[in-house]
Amino acid sequence: MIGWKFSDYVPGMEGQAPFDRLFKVFQELLLYTSGEVSEALSWLTELDKEYKLTDDDYGMADFIRDLIDKGYIRMDEGQAPGFVPSSKLEIALRRRALEDVFGQLKKSKRGNHNTRQGGRGDEVTSDFRPFEFGDPLDNLAVSESLRNAQINHGIDDFQLAQEDLEVYETLYQSQMSTVLMIDISHSMILYGEDRITPAKKVAMALSELITTRYPKDTLDVIVFGNDAWQIEIKDLPYLEVGPYHTNTVAGLELAMNILRRRKNPNKQIFMITDGKPTCIKKGKKYYQNSFGLDRKIVSRTLSLAAQCRKLQIPVTTFMIARDPYLVNFVDQFTRANNGKAFYSSLQGLGDFIFMDYKNNKARRNR
Repeated sequence: MIGWKFSDYVPGMEGQAPFDRLFKVFQELLLYTSGEVSEALSWLTELDKEYKLTDDDYGMADFIRDLIDKGYIRMDEGQAPGFVPSSKLEIALRRRALEDVFGQLKKSKRGNHNTRQGGRGDEVTSDFRPFEFGDPLDNLAVSESLRNAQINHGIDDFQLAQEDLEVYETLYQSQMSTVLMIDISHSMILYGEDRITPAKKVAMALSELITTRYPKDTLDVIVFGNDAWQIEIKDLPYLEVGPYHTNTVAGLELAMNILRRRKNPNKQIFMITDGKPTCIKKGKKYYQNSFGLDRKIVSRTLSLAAQCRKLQIPVTTFMIARDPYLVNFVDQFTRANNGKAFYSSLQGLGDFIFMDYKNNKARRNR
């Protein structure tokens, strides 16, 4: 009998191939498991049992085989043999994060951080100016130059001189050096609330945004707990929270050292955190206090905020908390730095970061 076959409606899954549907869920699980492929596949298998993500035509074994054949996972023959993510999967995770967090954006031309200054730059406008020695001929306004030659020399004795030439005006494309600080202290998973997964998802989206839409910019990523250290962009999916306090001072010191080595004048720091600073280091020893705001720790932190201000390095703080005493501390920190602060929900974190990235560029380039 000819007729229609109906299935359960799954929002956002319309028209997708079986592999694409499962791959989307698999990528999300991979972030929660910090890159543990076997654990993510185990969770996916359990979800399949409950929600029937596969059918008789395409099963979990088919999906795993496709992951291998498409180059997303590979066997690791180390001490604990098993599947590990490939570089292709790492790129796919960053692109997925970019789509989820900054879904309204599309890849554009190089640069894209316009200033209001005209001159020899990268972005061509509709305005013209006289040709100057050294201007690239690619920007030559042919019609305008020929018209000037006709006006200046006439048709009978037509010639094209340097003073007849005009070029399209261009806008100088500025560069920005950004350091992204991610809090990996224990409070990022305290009381059963997962804050680290959205934080690293935003970090992945920001890294993909800068490398694709703003390729002239630089992005360095650091994490901070008891200490601070730099990580590579490819390591973002594998970040895990540790049994750490929050040494904001160590993070800021490392960020400032990185930015001092950057030659361009436009610099900024993004800091994603969910709590107050609770740790500083004195020599080889740690001074820690998790109860309230410790005056000694806060003083060191605010002092570094002021130093960043003197170096013209704005710090934008994204606080994943709304406790009154935490808000009060961030307000003090922001005033000392003359930076910005947002108190956001986890769902709104990505939008806040992107908007401030654009606003910071526009403000500092005027």
